[in-house]
Amino acid sequence: QVQLVESGGGLVQAGDSLRLSCSASGRTAGGISTGWFRQASGKDREFVAAITRSGDNFYYGDSVKGRFTISRGNARNTFYLQMNSLKPEDTAVYYCAAIVGACTSISCRDRRLYSYWGQGTQVTVSS
Repeated sequence: QVQLVESGGGLVQAGDSLRLSCSASGRTAGGISTGWFRQASGKDREFVAAITRSGDNFYYGDSVKGRFTISRGNARNTFYLQMNSLKPEDTAVYYCAAIVGACTSISCRDRRLYSYWGQGTQVTVSS
């Protein structure tokens, strides 16, 4: 029902910025809540940010709040994660994920509730 493709990862220095993109397609791509998750080597997959289906609510993980911003493009099937003031601990594979329908401040953070996932894009931040 939904296909997701991430792009925009790369190798940067601490303090730099990157913007990740997530392109959604499929029959129900217009009715999704979208989240960003990341997984560093040897660690669990961590919630980063989410935007609800309506676009009225935004949620962020504690480790990125104030530095990262999630948004939806004008085409409404493209989602962005603007990452500023990057730190070496931000190094991870970043995944775009989708829930068909709405989510709450709790469910938006739960990776088990996301039905669709992109392939991931690597972000590496050097010190």
